[in-house]
Amino acid sequence: MLTRKTLSLADAKTIAAAASAKAVAEGWTVVIAIFDITGHLLYLERADGTQLGSVLVAQEKGRTALLFKRPTKAMEDGVLGGKIHMLSMPATQVEGGLPLLKDGELVGSIGVSGVISFQDGQVAAAGQDALTAL
Repeated sequence: MLTRKTLSLADAKTIAAAASAKAVAEGWTVVIAIFDITGHLLYLERADGTQLGSVLVAQEKGRTALLFKRPTKAMEDGVLGGKIHMLSMPATQVEGGLPLLKDGELVGSIGVSGVISFQDGQVAAAGQDALTAL
């Protein structure tokens, strides 16, 4: 039998708070989606004024990062580098999704949407940094 670490609700709230603080500091309105190791949504936050479409996009970015164990930016870079076959994958290939690792072990993921994708990535990275401190 395997045992696996996963994020708790308290962990998810801490990660989201750090990501949200980055977004607020920059004046960005975003949606932040945090997933546990099973791929289920654990926490979702939508800042006032964020477009409704970002609710779905943030979740898809987070789910992609978890399922493929890599940042969605890596997948975006692959497509932009000419690997168009990647477009047929059931994934969102836009920056803003990150796998969340604790002690080298995948424990969940974060997806952010609401601003330009590289800015979404910065917000997600702030959340990821908070996990390191837990």
